[in-house]
Amino acid sequence: MDYTLALLVYLLQVLSVCSAAPVTPEVAMMKSKVKWMAEQLVDRLDKDFKYPASLTPADDLNGASSIVTVLDGYNSRISDTIYRVPRVKAEISSLTGYVDQWRRGQCSEWRTKPPMPETRLQSPKDFIHAASIEALMRVKEFLNLLLKNLDQLETC
Repeated sequence: MDYTLALLVYLLQVLSVCSAAPVTPEVAMMKSKVKWMAEQLVDRLDKDFKYPASLTPADDLNGASSIVTVLDGYNSRISDTIYRVPRVKAEISSLTGYVDQWRRGQCSEWRTKPPMPETRLQSPKDFIHAASIEALMRVKEFLNLLLKNLDQLETC
């Protein structure tokens, strides 16, 4: 039996597996930073805020543009009057700004997600804290989804 042919086929298979779409150092660094920022924010939300365990499913991830749009939308709905919220909002803005800067530098075509629908409350002043807590819960759910799907950061 000719072992050279078997060895050659094996080496070709190993080389094809090893050379599949390498991740550039910039992409790896970006994903690492976004992961760290998102994990810190989820930890802060868990520690600083108490809310119900279950919520409707989070928004879909459709690339960096939708991540920026969703996080900006939720951040705008969170009231600054709740204790410890200004720091959380600053962290959400920092994460959003980082992803947006990455997107602007990497994407020639930007896919935008339509703006989030406005909630219609009869008296927004009466429900501002409830709406803020719901937005915080949704940010947490969205960040958990992002942490599970960091590859979405590479798409525009």
